[in-house]
Amino acid sequence: MPNMNVKRTRRQRLARAKFALPSFVTLLSIACGFGSIVVTVDNAHVGDPSNFRLAAILLVLAGVFDALDGFVARATGTSSEFGVQLDSIADVMNFGCAPALLLYTYGFVQFGADHPTLLRAGGLACFLFVACGALRLARFNVSVGRTDPQYFVGMPITAGAACVASVVVAWPQAAATLLQSVMVMMLMVAVGALMVSTVRFPSSKQKLSKTLMVLVAVCIALLVWLQMKFFVLFFLVYISFTLLLNIGWRAGWRGIAPPKVFSD
Repeated sequence: MPNMNVKRTRRQRLARAKFALPSFVTLLSIACGFGSIVVTVDNAHVGDPSNFRLAAILLVLAGVFDALDGFVARATGTSSEFGVQLDSIADVMNFGCAPALLLYTYGFVQFGADHPTLLRAGGLACFLFVACGALRLARFNVSVGRTDPQYFVGMPITAGAACVASVVVAWPQAAATLLQSVMVMMLMVAVGALMVSTVRFPSSKQKLSKTLMVLVAVCIALLVWLQMKFFVLFFLVYISFTLLLNIGWRAGWRGIAPPKVFSD
């Protein structure tokens, strides 16, 4: 009888550990996001390009762990409402606050003393990015099961964060002219607007095809050739293709099937 109790206790502990695994991966994502914030703050008035790039790379790692936690939860059959809520909270910090702070220090802080109005305008643009990301997450959480899973309604916050971080990865030197600062401001506002828009973005749940595999191969080749600047090109093509696809659907083109409409 004691042996049976010991075995039962072990099984219970293993079950608890299994359910905690996805949350642990999410915490690793939060750790990367927080690390990015720390590096950004420490580098705010220093402007070291290598630290700006490090902060951006930490955001990329946060995105990797963000993708892994869902994969782990599905693979182990441990999806839970707790995990969903923790993931949403992590996303606001990792892909809303952290990239906004990074782009704020990258694009505006160096001009703060001489151009305080620009600094405030940059802060407002970065806040809009955070606000749009939070609204995008809230809309996604209440729309699960009501929209076609093959398409996102609005740009995902993870993609939005990666898009703005890709600029820092490609050109880690902080904005050196007023024009560059204004371009960073426009980038934050534009990506924020895409997140709260109703534009349909293809999701990772698209069916695998030969065309998709060829595109992946092309992307790998371009990455080897362009290195860090590849990511900026990737998001330019990704956003341009998505906008043209949505315009085509509105015009009646059906070469690629549009999202399914779910009735209430």
